[in-house]
Amino acid sequence: MLSRAVIKPQVFHPGFTIAHQVDVFARDTHYDAANRMTTTAHAYARAGLVGNPSDGYFGKTISIIVRNFKATVSCRESTILTIVPFKRDRIEFDGVESLMSDIEEHGYYGGVRLIKATIKRFGDYCRENAIDLGGRNFTMRYETDIPMRVGLSGSSAIVIAAFRTLMQFYEMEIPVAVLPSLALSVEVDELGIAAGLQDRVIQTCQGAIFMDFDREHLEEEGFGQYERLDPAQLPPLFVAYNEGCAEGTEVTHNDLRSRFNRADTDVIEGMRRFAELAQQARDLIVKGRGDEIGPLMDANFDLRAGLCNISEGNHRLVDAGRGCGAAVKFAGSGGAVVGAYDGDPDRIQRIREAYASIGSKVFVPQIC
Repeated sequence: MLSRAVIKPQVFHPGFTIAHQVDVFARDTHYDAANRMTTTAHAYARAGLVGNPSDGYFGKTISIIVRNFKATVSCRESTILTIVPFKRDRIEFDGVESLMSDIEEHGYYGGVRLIKATIKRFGDYCRENAIDLGGRNFTMRYETDIPMRVGLSGSSAIVIAAFRTLMQFYEMEIPVAVLPSLALSVEVDELGIAAGLQDRVIQTCQGAIFMDFDREHLEEEGFGQYERLDPAQLPPLFVAYNEGCAEGTEVTHNDLRSRFNRADTDVIEGMRRFAELAQQARDLIVKGRGDEIGPLMDANFDLRAGLCNISEGNHRLVDAGRGCGAAVKFAGSGGAVVGAYDGDPDRIQRIREAYASIGSKVFVPQIC
């Protein structure tokens, strides 16, 4: 008999508190002819709208889910625990050039290490909370179409989807307040990757979320204060990305973390200003004036450019949209940008053409 730690879900509402809610999104369970359980779960890409990267530094952010891309993880009941590699986890190549191209596109690591670390942290959580997993094993598979290493949170999506399918498989729940921090610990504690809570919160809660990572509250409660925003109050948005500009989150965050820990005054003041921009954007959105947040998005990128080295390719990603009259900033750590414009069909067409001219792809984010 499984010991279940189930907390009844509550309806999310504006200004919601998530301390006692659970993640009930994007999961499915079915049984085959031999009565073997298979659970499947998804997690979507995300874009940081305003405030990032202050989430890892006790700041404030607004983030949106991007349902155009997703990671899917499944568990099929089996006699031994097995992890099946995805096509990005290549270990065979046609030659040195092929290996080099794969590393340039995907980095050194695929998703298997994320899956292994997630299973380990899931096991830790269950042991710490006296949850009996009943000795059942599974074969875990994952796949993802989220462009990797371009700041759309492809790695954390794999982790969140893996936690969701494990919860479904073992018929237990991890509260929403706990899940983002647990997912963050997979990368920070298990794999040594510097990151913040923003991605895991939005991928857990979905929609559009304002997040306040006030240090005192975070250290006392273990999670921030999160408020759901109405996506209908956001300005018309687009996301553009170029995999040739990919830059892993560790490139940005490891440097910022080191400087923050050294009490670098520029970084500390920058994080305060990022949080201020997010708060101002939140206030405009709540007042029904979300179409006015463009200058705050521009200021967000300009502040970041003053703190971090921005590659020429990533500058082009920002400049392409701004040259068409849009407000543009990084969606994450580089490689993808999120932009706001006035809704003019001619303008978005010019934006598409501008990005196509530099080999980049544009899409309208599906938030709901």
